[in-house]
Amino acid sequence: MSNWKKNVKFGATIFASTLVLAACGDSAVPGPEDTASGTEGESSGPQVEEGDTSTLMVGMTNAPDSFNPFYAPGVAGKWVQRFMYDSLLVMPEADQWDSALASSFETEDNQTFTIEIDPEANWTDGEPVTADDVAFTLNAIADPEVETTLGTSSTLIEGTDDAGKLAEGADSLSGVEVTGDKSLTITTKQPVDPALMKEFIGFNVLIAPEHVFGEIEPSEISNSEAATQPSVFSGPYTFAEYDNGNYIHLEANPDYYRGAPKINTIYGKVMNGTTLVTELQAGNLHMTAGGGIGMIPTQDVSILEETEGIVVQENPSFNGQYMIINNERFLDPEVRKALIHAIDRQLPVDNLLEGRGEVLASMYSSASPYQSDAVEPLEYDPELAKQMLEDAGFDFSQPLKFGVPTGNAVREQNGNLIQQALTEIGVQVDQQNYDFPTWLQTAQDMDYDIGLMGFGHTVDPNVSSYIQTGASSNNTGTADPVIDDLLEQGIAGTSFEERFPIYEELSQYMQDQGVLAPLYSDSQFSVQVDYLNGGTNEYWAGSLHDVHEWTLESQE
Repeated sequence: MSNWKKNVKFGATIFASTLVLAACGDSAVPGPEDTASGTEGESSGPQVEEGDTSTLMVGMTNAPDSFNPFYAPGVAGKWVQRFMYDSLLVMPEADQWDSALASSFETEDNQTFTIEIDPEANWTDGEPVTADDVAFTLNAIADPEVETTLGTSSTLIEGTDDAGKLAEGADSLSGVEVTGDKSLTITTKQPVDPALMKEFIGFNVLIAPEHVFGEIEPSEISNSEAATQPSVFSGPYTFAEYDNGNYIHLEANPDYYRGAPKINTIYGKVMNGTTLVTELQAGNLHMTAGGGIGMIPTQDVSILEETEGIVVQENPSFNGQYMIINNERFLDPEVRKALIHAIDRQLPVDNLLEGRGEVLASMYSSASPYQSDAVEPLEYDPELAKQMLEDAGFDFSQPLKFGVPTGNAVREQNGNLIQQALTEIGVQVDQQNYDFPTWLQTAQDMDYDIGLMGFGHTVDPNVSSYIQTGASSNNTGTADPVIDDLLEQGIAGTSFEERFPIYEELSQYMQDQGVLAPLYSDSQFSVQVDYLNGGTNEYWAGSLHDVHEWTLESQE
């Protein structure tokens, strides 16, 4: 392990972007990253008046897909939810936490965590935020009847199975104990790295009001009015309206326990990337959402860098783009590796991203302290690729079903490059383009041979949701006991020094097996007017930790 990696972990600022994604995101909870380019046409809906410092206009290229605090498959939904629902902790920088709903989050043995809820924290209907709300939220996530994207978080807690659901025969989590109105303990299945617990439980889980959601049948929560038209919140802003696919309207919570927001109204306006640029130039937007939600086309970044009054910052991202390979159809790792050797992964970084990104060797980018210098990308060697396929008895007469999601222009163009590269070594490719939801379902059904997918990653290196046997986002069909064992070892580690070599071994093993093809991680951009005090951070997913303190300076 290099000294640089260790110093990043324990001292220097880590440059990063989303999660979460979930779907993003997540995020953010790990999940496929929907990086579509938004709606077509010109911006419509509310407009900001010149000199108005009480209204913030934010540009989005992805519309929020959920207001349900238990369920956020896409990164845009999770991002909007963070305005309305608070987590126990906030993370303004990678691996650095501050208090939110939890005034303290402590452990003495790395297994039992004692949590105190802020005595001033209340819901917007006047009810106090209590330890019961936290316990209810965690139990709801673990309830098999509740639709959720947070199973990776709940699986840490004592009393859940490997999918994060309640152990058979149990009606509540044995690892969650309420000890007072504002206090509780959470016990994990085994000692864990406190950083893992703080991110996956403290930061990723948004606390829901028990007195609202507890009155709803668990199986009905997703379709309930509380989830689709929410009205009770703990966060700095409240839901006002959502014009589907056009804009989300939020209003300040004047009784917010961390201080009343200084900006009264926020609009997240949904538009395509080209319109986003023109609206910023025209002064109709104050910032982009960033992080795969408000995406500036790479070729237009330089235009905004040269625009007076616009500040652009470029940072590496935790997230990545991958060519997933159906491991159920291609059982031979030599075939899978051959497909990777056939691809020139530097080409899209240099040409499509104009150098604003990096080639990936594993699931960890340079933003992550868990990226290993010892694991290098498989070399581009089409002749070797063709020979490996011939040696493996590959059927060159059978076309590969190649799934490419639309919306992300760079990813679509890279799909064409990959098709061309494979064709040049004699592989027939049937490229099929899908809108993102259709492609995600196709991948989940394993109805493909190869395909393109963006993954949102957390700061913590746990990637179980993508490659563990039976995991929710394991769209490669990977079922490898060695990988499962390494993932378990990684979660069981209680320090960076203990965990780094485990994830380094995992990265090398995944490359040796050709589980998937890491392609590239594109830079993330923070774009905003120079008179906004606040906005997105270098660590994108933690950007809203101080949104209640953001201000717009008067331009008069």
